[in-house]
Amino acid sequence: MDTEKIMDQIGTLVTEYGLKVIGAIVIWIVGSWIIKRALKVVRKAMSKSNYEESLQRFLANLLGWMLKLLLILAILANLGIETTSFAAVLAAAGLAVGMALQGSLGNFAGGVMILIFKPFKIGDVIEAQGELGSVKEIDIFTTKILKPTNRLAIIPNGALSNGNIINYTAEGTLQVRHTIGVSYDSDIKQTREVLLKVMQETNLVLKDPAPTVTVGALADSSVNFNAWCWCDTDNYWTVYFEVLERIKIALDEAGIEIPYPHQVEIQKQG
Repeated sequence: MDTEKIMDQIGTLVTEYGLKVIGAIVIWIVGSWIIKRALKVVRKAMSKSNYEESLQRFLANLLGWMLKLLLILAILANLGIETTSFAAVLAAAGLAVGMALQGSLGNFAGGVMILIFKPFKIGDVIEAQGELGSVKEIDIFTTKILKPTNRLAIIPNGALSNGNIINYTAEGTLQVRHTIGVSYDSDIKQTREVLLKVMQETNLVLKDPAPTVTVGALADSSVNFNAWCWCDTDNYWTVYFEVLERIKIALDEAGIEIPYPHQVEIQKQG
C-alpha cells in the first residue's frame, strides 16, 4: 500500500469536509443562539399584548420548530447536501397533512383569532351557536361553555369565530326588561308610579342609568307597560325575579288589576 498516497487522500478529505463540519457546527451554535433570542423577544411581545398563556406557548413552540427546520436546511446546504428535493418532500407532506386536517386547521385558525382579538374571556356569559352559558375554557381548537343546567357545551372554534357572538358580560351591566299588562280601567299615571317605585326601591337596581316605565302597547285586553331597569351583570337573575315579584305585590296593594283570560260557558236550554 502506498501510505503516502492514503495520507494525502485523508488530508484532502479533512481539508474539504473538516471545514464544512466546523462551519456546520458554528452555524448550529450561532443559529440556536439567534433562535433562542428571537423566541425570547416574541414571548415578551406576546406577554405585553396580553395574549392567553396557552396561545403564547403554542405560537412560541410553532415558531421554534419552524426556525429550527430552517436552521437544519441551512446546515445541510453548507455540507453540500442537496436540499431542494428535501424541501419539496416537506412541502408535499405539509400539503397532504393540511388537506387531511382541513377542518381542524379551520378550528385552529378560529382559536387563534379568538385568543388574539378576545371577543370574550373565561368567565364571561355568552350566547353563540345556539348555546348560552359561562365560558369555562378556551382551547386552540374548541371553546367550552357551561350552561345554566350545568351541562357542558363544546363548540369548535372555527364555527364560533365565524358566527354571531353575544357577550352579556363585556359591558359590566345589563338591562332587565319586564312587560306588565294592566286593565284598561287602571289609571296610567298611577300604574307608572307604582312600577317605577318598585324598581327604584330594589337594592340591586342601579340608579344610573335610571329605571324607566313607558306604555309599550295597547293590546286587546290590556295596557302593556315596559318596566326597564339596569343592574350589574352578576345580579341579573336576582334583580329579574325580585322586581317581578315585587311588581305583583305592589299592583295588588294598589288595586291595579292584571287581566287574565276568562272563560265564558254558555248552556243552551233544551
